Amino acid sequence: MVGFAELSKMNIFTMDDVSKLTGNLKTASSLVLRLSKKGYIKKIKNNLYTCVNVADGQIVASKYHIACAINETAYLSHHSAFEYMGLSNQVFYELYVSSSKRFTTFEFEDLTYRYVPSKCDEGVICPKNTQGIRVTSIERTVVDSIKDFERIAGLEELLNCVSNITFLDENQLKKYLDSYNMQFLYQKTGFILKNYEKQFRLSDEFVNYCKSKIGKSTRYLTKDSSKYLSEWKLIVPEGIFELTEQGGVPVV
Repeated sequence: MVGFAELSKMNIFTMDDVSKLTGNLKTASSLVLRLSKKGYIKKIKNNLYTCVNVADGQIVASKYHIACAINETAYLSHHSAFEYMGLSNQVFYELYVSSSKRFTTFEFEDLTYRYVPSKCDEGVICPKNTQGIRVTSIERTVVDSIKDFERIAGLEELLNCVSNITFLDENQLKKYLDSYNMQFLYQKTGFILKNYEKQFRLSDEFVNYCKSKIGKSTRYLTKDSSKYLSEWKLIVPEGIFELTEQGGVPVV
């Protein structure tokens, strides 16, 4: 008879997954209900479950697996992609999950799984030696995070993450910039990445490409910006790339 041992082999499962094991939906529902009452299974959200490790009482599924199992198109993006790659030092209690299929933001185990609309279908990868994880590539993550930093993570955390990157493929950056085709995004990206051009091994051609796309409008990088840069037609915060004494991390 199918029971906890079989289900515990799966990180995350739906009622359909259980039905395939038990042979029918009614038996599957009874099994999930019985194990849930015993504390062996936890419901993540509607029709999404994970088992509990009886040794320590912790759920089996990682937060990243949960995020990517929300639906068949879900993937880690923005700050959560940086975090998955080990590029963030800040602890966040939100997982940013992009998807072409909308879902309602929800909370589980003190974490918020926040829906971010997917406006680009390219640059989603499945990391080697993993199963069930989908995440934006480093170049797509950089472009997305620059585009949305005012509502996701903020400028200071963006710069902290970007400063930990060692290389970026400028052709990939161009591809994602062109996919969005937003003048302000070329402006912000060119300005920010030019500060790291040696670190990322970016060419003058890439910087000039961004400049060629910024148009004639002057824009504020943040609401509290005060310093005008004619080169980029941007008004930016004073001392945006000054280094701290603790490790040389750019701060606002």
